[in-house]
Amino acid sequence: MNQERLLKVIVAPHISEKSTMSADKAGQFIFKVAIDATKREIKSAVEQLFEVEVADVKTMTVRGKMKYTRTPGKRPNWKKAIVCLKPGQDIDFVSA
Repeated sequence: MNQERLLKVIVAPHISEKSTMSADKAGQFIFKVAIDATKREIKSAVEQLFEVEVADVKTMTVRGKMKYTRTPGKRPNWKKAIVCLKPGQDIDFVSA
């Protein structure tokens, strides 16, 4: 795969209370990814960027919320990936 594309696949880690608990208990890490990214691209991008072994990738598209000010507007849709690592693997966001 193209190195440029792999760097654009993962947008940012999704840090929340729920994602932190799933990382501690089940070894699952949640990332915001490009809307057109595939599971294979996400898997290879995580393996190359963080030097870990990925067991499974689950994806979902999160619908943007409707917001009302003077005129109604909508936030954009975004894609979320839940990456399950093999036992013994861990991602440290501070050093990465």
